[in-house]
Amino acid sequence: MIHPEYQKISRRYERLIRRPNVPAPYNNGILSRWRYPVLTARHIPPFWTYDVQLETNPLLLERLGVNAVFNAGAIKLGGMYYLCARVEGSDRKSFFAIAESRRPTEGFRFWDRPVVLPDTEPDEVNVYDMRLTRHQDGWIYGVFCSESKDKENPNLSAAVAAAGIVRTKDLKYWERLPNLVTARSPQQRNVTLFPRFVDGKYAFLTRPMDSFLETGSGGGIGFGTCEDITRPVIDRELITSARHYHTITEEKNGAGAVPIRTSRGWIHIAHGVRNTAAGLRYVIYAFATDLHEPWRVVAEPGGYLIAPAGGERTGDVSNVVFTNGAINDADGNVYIYYASSDTRLHVASTTLDRLMDYVFFTPPDALRSADCVKQRVTLIDHNLTVLGKGEGAV
Repeated sequence: MIHPEYQKISRRYERLIRRPNVPAPYNNGILSRWRYPVLTARHIPPFWTYDVQLETNPLLLERLGVNAVFNAGAIKLGGMYYLCARVEGSDRKSFFAIAESRRPTEGFRFWDRPVVLPDTEPDEVNVYDMRLTRHQDGWIYGVFCSESKDKENPNLSAAVAAAGIVRTKDLKYWERLPNLVTARSPQQRNVTLFPRFVDGKYAFLTRPMDSFLETGSGGGIGFGTCEDITRPVIDRELITSARHYHTITEEKNGAGAVPIRTSRGWIHIAHGVRNTAAGLRYVIYAFATDLHEPWRVVAEPGGYLIAPAGGERTGDVSNVVFTNGAINDADGNVYIYYASSDTRLHVASTTLDRLMDYVFFTPPDALRSADCVKQRVTLIDHNLTVLGKGEGAV
């Protein structure tokens, strides 16, 4: 018999799923944040967490809790929007689950069961942050972080990160491929697969790392290719978006959403990290690379595209925004799915025209205060002239 109180929980869940979303009142002309998160721990179906049978759970206690839902890959198929979310249980283990909606900003409902990946890596302890790439070869690839214990280090927090790869045709049945091997980087995180071949090869954005948390000698976001994705080995990584002192990428940076192909180049929506007295601060930024030489940066607007704001600044890992999913819709709209503070998933919307305008025509970081203020004075002088307040104005 179903516990009679379970219906109350189900009704609350349905009200949440059906709640309409609206754009937040402030936007900067580049993008609009939407008021409510699109996925949270409360969006998890109650039958994932409760034993609903009265006889076996008379007090209706949660048996398998969920701590957070965040960092989702995104894809549109057949008119439906799909998010492959990272679901973190109360036990700290993460897994993937597909949520779908007919609307890009609201109404996301999880499928009845989470994704069950082929268990081919016996040392793998945790998986998270899957990017979904609909590739030119006809497959949908999922590239994610595969985490295992560092057996060389007795510290229980010491881990090894690798890029796991799966592929599917329908988001239901997944084939596990070998983990990506980067010959010159000990560890990898935030790896993203391009949707098209580059010189006949599979092309990736990588993040060379010396250890699980520290980039060490890794100078920024890397670019590399492999001949055969079923035996994925990258021999050489070229640095694209490099890290710089006293910038939003000073501590580290990494690829985010799958690259968006435009007439002017590939647009990349990535994350940058700097250190502060309050700890690491993650923001989202954008840059562009050449269409034919996608390792070569052709535009890199200064500063961030999205930073933690308001309630987004608090959570399990505070002062963080992170993206690994965006949808470039056929109607010209772009939806960026970003998580805040490793806790919940939001959406921001823009158009491809606005995103291109921002990426290709926003000044780069001038890297020095003296030069940055010159940039701003140039803008101010231009505007004062347009407003009729410049020197010599009457």
